[in-house]
Amino acid sequence: MDINSLLQAAVKENASDFHLITDLPPFVRVDGVLRSSGTKALKNKDIEELIRAIVDENQFKKFTIEKELDFAHQTPDGSRFRVNIHWEKGNIGLSARTIPSEIPTMEQIDMPETLYEMCNLDRGLILVTGPTGCGKSTSLAAMINYINQNRNTNIITLEDPIEFVFKPNKSIIRQRQLGSDMLSFQNGLIHVLRQDPNVIMVGEMRNLETIATTITLAETGHLVFATLHTYSAAQTIDRIIDIFPPHQQNQIRMQISITLKSIISQRLIPKKGGGRVAAREILINSPAIANLIRENKISQIKTSIQTSAREGMVTMEKSLEGLYKQGLIDKETYDLNTIEG
Repeated sequence: MDINSLLQAAVKENASDFHLITDLPPFVRVDGVLRSSGTKALKNKDIEELIRAIVDENQFKKFTIEKELDFAHQTPDGSRFRVNIHWEKGNIGLSARTIPSEIPTMEQIDMPETLYEMCNLDRGLILVTGPTGCGKSTSLAAMINYINQNRNTNIITLEDPIEFVFKPNKSIIRQRQLGSDMLSFQNGLIHVLRQDPNVIMVGEMRNLETIATTITLAETGHLVFATLHTYSAAQTIDRIIDIFPPHQQNQIRMQISITLKSIISQRLIPKKGGGRVAAREILINSPAIANLIRENKISQIKTSIQTSAREGMVTMEKSLEGLYKQGLIDKETYDLNTIEG
């Protein structure tokens, strides 16, 4: 059994994710549904042999010490994956996320016109948020590549691991990977100003230090893109503010009210006829929104989005309604996600 063959088979099944778990056959997730992709259950030693074929000795040693390892892997046919190996009940497990071979355009993933305007800004903070597996990386890559194809900029990405590989077009691009190219996101962000950036992409704002440095970079005249695992625009702002000590929160509210440009909060839902489609809540930092952030009236943000359609804002409910009216999702999916929202 060959790990690359298993991964390539997952791609042929249009799987978004691939899993190896001791005493179970391989599993794949297709259109959001998890199912078995074979009949033979794998033993722990089988999975270890498969994993050792795609990591070197130093990586495996690090894995045994730290108990987790994230890395990117490319199969011989060019398919790319974001891979996590881990331990569970003393056994080795693997989860791999498929990375599309081509970076989709903003048109292909139906990004609204407002977000094209965001990509043409010179400074500010743009956040793409949502739960795991909602397409944040894909949306972010499409926006970065739009800039690459249309603007003369210096783009620097900080990732863990590098997912989509960009080819410089009108812009120059440096892609830096955690571990091999930088010691930490915070360390990479601290030194990025020495690299003459116009656009900075932070794979994920994971902790207070990274969030604080990211906001400061947006404040100092750079266009900064980042992701967060949050479920709505209002929750995103709350999460950022709440991670800071109480005595710093008023200052952070002020900084966010000034630097934030947009929050795109998305989820992937089943598409009629197969596949999945993105529903997106879009917040634009208007003077009214900025005032709500400063005054700590985050609970009123959803209402402000509802009444600001002319400014390009969209609630999750309106996005779902639009998908239903276009015939992209069925009534059951619309009703279920409206209730969940």
